[in-house]
Amino acid sequence: MRAMLTGAALGIVIGAVGVGVSAVAWPDAKRDASRMATYQQLDLFTEVLARAKADYVEDINEVEAIEAAIDGMLNSLDPHSSFLSASDFEAMQVTTSGEYGGLGIEVTMEDGFVKVVTPMDDTPASRAGLQPGDLFTSINGRPIIGLNLDDAVRDMRGEPGTELTVTVLRAGEDPFDVTLVREVIQPKSVTWRAEDGDIAYFRISTFNERTTELLENAIAEAKDELGRRPAGLILDLRNNGGGLLDQAISVSDLFLSGGEVVSTVGRRSGDIARYNARGGEEFKNVPIVVLINQGSASASEIVAGALQDRDRATVLGMTSFGKGSVQTVIPLGGERGAIRLTTARYYTPSGSSIQATGISPDLEVANRRMSEEEMARVQRYTEVDLPNSLGNEDGLDRVKPHIPDDQPPVDYEGDDYQLERALELLRAGQVLASGNLRAG
Repeated sequence: MRAMLTGAALGIVIGAVGVGVSAVAWPDAKRDASRMATYQQLDLFTEVLARAKADYVEDINEVEAIEAAIDGMLNSLDPHSSFLSASDFEAMQVTTSGEYGGLGIEVTMEDGFVKVVTPMDDTPASRAGLQPGDLFTSINGRPIIGLNLDDAVRDMRGEPGTELTVTVLRAGEDPFDVTLVREVIQPKSVTWRAEDGDIAYFRISTFNERTTELLENAIAEAKDELGRRPAGLILDLRNNGGGLLDQAISVSDLFLSGGEVVSTVGRRSGDIARYNARGGEEFKNVPIVVLINQGSASASEIVAGALQDRDRATVLGMTSFGKGSVQTVIPLGGERGAIRLTTARYYTPSGSSIQATGISPDLEVANRRMSEEEMARVQRYTEVDLPNSLGNEDGLDRVKPHIPDDQPPVDYEGDDYQLERALELLRAGQVLASGNLRAG
């Protein structure tokens, strides 16, 4: 399917090039009209800015107004493209380095409010009980309506040790306040422990610059502590909102022996990149279960999709978030900041795009019992629900919300049903070393 789409795209680009070449000799009326329309809109922007500067009830900051206009333009393309001021660009670089100050939370905007994508493990946000899908309506009593995401995030940052109060709107509950204490966030993006004595459980909470290194350290510790090959592996990517593409590739690489991990396809015919695993697979022939849910996004979906498509792991849980696009941060030079621009879509090794649809688990397992209404409300927290989100280029729709057949029994008193099901499958030998399920 992907090869066919690429071929079609190549035909369109080649045709466009042909038209462009002929335009050297003959005027291209369509292109000239488009250029004229652009100039007219720029003239309109200049006039509106001048009117606002002259007649607005208070003086305006022209620089901030223009930056807001640029950000609005990029936000209109898709929910992941945006303008970064010089300070925001610096803050983003600090964030991806794996150490920064704040609350330890990944957020987006929805209906004018800040929406929690995922609280990171062992941070003020997770310890305060914030949940994916929570909406912040105010910060320290200041309404969020009217702020853009960068402004809201800036308000949530501050000196370690200082307090911050957010008003939370959670489905089915009255609004309530949560007070958090800011701290230096050094998210340990990888943790591990032994389950049932000889099953290695690895939890990856985000993909920053340190993730692969930390996972390699965790693998070494697991080998030393277990003293033998584990009976199985569990890779927990639930509520992992993603991060750096290169880290998703290098993490997948640890569990594969060669072959494709992911490919990215941009707008132009030559914008195709394929990323392959090297040799040196860890825990070769040891069965793997990958845990995902609707909070597993982007880089998490790359890892889950690669191990699933390559028959290296069984994926268990709920359909993932569905972010199948790649963003490139483009510095603008000097003190002008940068733009974060969606420049490509990524594809799993089988050539599938999960944009909007998400990764479908091999075994659909709910972590708690829910009614059809509750399930529909939870499933609304996905890529397709973000403003201006890209559709699936194959024309596929996301599976409609439904209650899985496998869910905790009515009298279930455990803490993590999905993890328990993964352990049961591994312990019973139902997950083969190939990643496939044993028939019957």
